[in-house]
Amino acid sequence: MNRLTDKVKAFLAQDPIPAFINGNWKESEFDYASEIENPANKDVLTKVCQCSANDVEDAINAADKAFLQWKLYTPMQRAEVLKKFADLCERDSEELAQLEALDVGKAINNARGFDVPFGIECIRYFSDLILKKDFEQQLEIEGINGKQVRIPYGVVGFIFPWNFPLTLCMWGIGPALAAGNTVVIKPAEITPLSTLYLGKLAQEAGIPEGVFNIVPGKGSVAGEVITTHPKIKCVSFTGSSAVGKHIGQNCGMHLKPAKLELGGKGGAVVFEDADIDHAAEGLAGAITLNTGQVCCTATRWIIQENVLEEFVEKVKENLQKTVIKPGMMEECEMGPVVCKKQQDSIIDYIQKGIKEGAELILGSDKVTENEGYYIPPTLLMGDQNNICFKEEIFGPVAYITSFKTEEDAIQQVNSLDYGLANSVWTQSAEKAQRVAMEMVSGNSWVNAHNVFAYGLPYGGVNGSGNGGGVNSIETLFDYTRGLTIAEPIA
Repeated sequence: MNRLTDKVKAFLAQDPIPAFINGNWKESEFDYASEIENPANKDVLTKVCQCSANDVEDAINAADKAFLQWKLYTPMQRAEVLKKFADLCERDSEELAQLEALDVGKAINNARGFDVPFGIECIRYFSDLILKKDFEQQLEIEGINGKQVRIPYGVVGFIFPWNFPLTLCMWGIGPALAAGNTVVIKPAEITPLSTLYLGKLAQEAGIPEGVFNIVPGKGSVAGEVITTHPKIKCVSFTGSSAVGKHIGQNCGMHLKPAKLELGGKGGAVVFEDADIDHAAEGLAGAITLNTGQVCCTATRWIIQENVLEEFVEKVKENLQKTVIKPGMMEECEMGPVVCKKQQDSIIDYIQKGIKEGAELILGSDKVTENEGYYIPPTLLMGDQNNICFKEEIFGPVAYITSFKTEEDAIQQVNSLDYGLANSVWTQSAEKAQRVAMEMVSGNSWVNAHNVFAYGLPYGGVNGSGNGGGVNSIETLFDYTRGLTIAEPIA
């Protein structure tokens, strides 16, 4: 802890860290707070207040009132405020990276190199976009002077997961705020720290009171209010398919739009003509990134029979070199999983997979004695009729199958209800495009996995959600509603 910046030390020293409501820090009406654990050593980092339903109600009312002012800001005015917020995030990027590494357990260099800068870039991207895009379209209709305008919904409620707290928060609030909405954010119960720190920066940036609110708490309390409250006009959720279905039902009952970016079970198809060294390195990196706790990552490796043995040996070599350490250590390449519950769940999946006939070819099916919640990179091999092929494990675990023909490979990829992201590995451009088109998902990547850029739409289908696209112009318009204005011409 002596390597932490003074700002991080002071932030964690609060007992507890309060909610951020209506531009101010507010303690919950509940008289208890949750302990936030460091998954690298199980130490308590700090305590965070748990918001009650009344606390969330206060945040929603504040956001609703603030919307009347924020929607009147011109795009230029909103962009100026948001860019100042982004500048402050950049100034405190080390603090944000340290909080992310401590809270989630991820490698500090990953937090510095991707999570924080990519999140900041999101705010700037959408701040620029609102200056370039026209929110009003004249309609050429005979006998009618008509136009359609895009206007913000009002209060948007966000419920975020624990694996990429900062990046995913920025992916949501960036376009929503830029479009003119106000926001109420519920961070994950176990990783709220970097999100709460954003409250300090929003306050300093001069984001008007009530525009930006953070309500830490339980999903069954804070989350339930967000999904059912009549003043919340749109809900965005990122997380598991099971919880996403519940939130979708809540929003459906109240006739409000829901953006759902849910779980995945990505398939990576490696053909015999692929660059096997490149594929082995890329897919090893896919399951070690954030300790495999990535919804779109490749966890089903579908390898053509002729190169199966070669691929397995090379990917094992890559994985065995992975430096597993506490996330705050500079040399760390892969940290612990986020908590004991997640560690137990992953081990349970591995044991069930072996019991159903899978071969353990790397890793372990037991929890080793350690200070933190560590699991080594793990490879299982077997057929499609295995729980570890079918269900999302959310850890550094990949399941390997083989295929003979292109049709066989595509069948394996599309055999599940998930549809978030898949990849195809081949040196044939024609084959790559053909297979990419046939794989059912929101994203098909070629000779790479986990490909993100602003302007490149990202979202899921089927069991991986709907309306959850991010990172593009479509996302900005997702946080607006259409209004048609028409006058008959005499």
